[in-house]
Amino acid sequence: MTKTIFISLPVTNLDASVAFYTALGFAKNPQFTDESAACMVWSEAISVMLLTHAKWQTFTTRPIPPSTSSEVALNLSCESREAVDAMNAAAAANGGTGDINPPQEHGFMYGRDMADPDGHIWGAMWMDPAAMPTDERQK
Repeated sequence: MTKTIFISLPVTNLDASVAFYTALGFAKNPQFTDESAACMVWSEAISVMLLTHAKWQTFTTRPIPPSTSSEVALNLSCESREAVDAMNAAAAANGGTGDINPPQEHGFMYGRDMADPDGHIWGAMWMDPAAMPTDERQK
């Protein structure tokens, strides 16, 4: 079996979250979707499971943190700087918050951070490995 990652996130409003992730370029996988969960596919190896709070609580008794906290930041690679900007704009236009941190410009790498409707942090990033500095002092 190919190694894959499924990121599970508790969400307040499943329909709004599906719309948000669809606007960012994810595709819904109906095979793992019902009234309490939606599987949103980013690539063949990465999927996000959006779980209602009730469904989330069947997996753990740990409390769901408030949307103003952060435990992890997840980053998605994009094919260009323009795609990074488009994802950030789509986040802001579809119930999320764009540019929750200042944009990161490193020449060979460019990124912008956003939050989904429940405050989960996502970063859109583009990188040109061929343009990375080779001198350790420049890193």
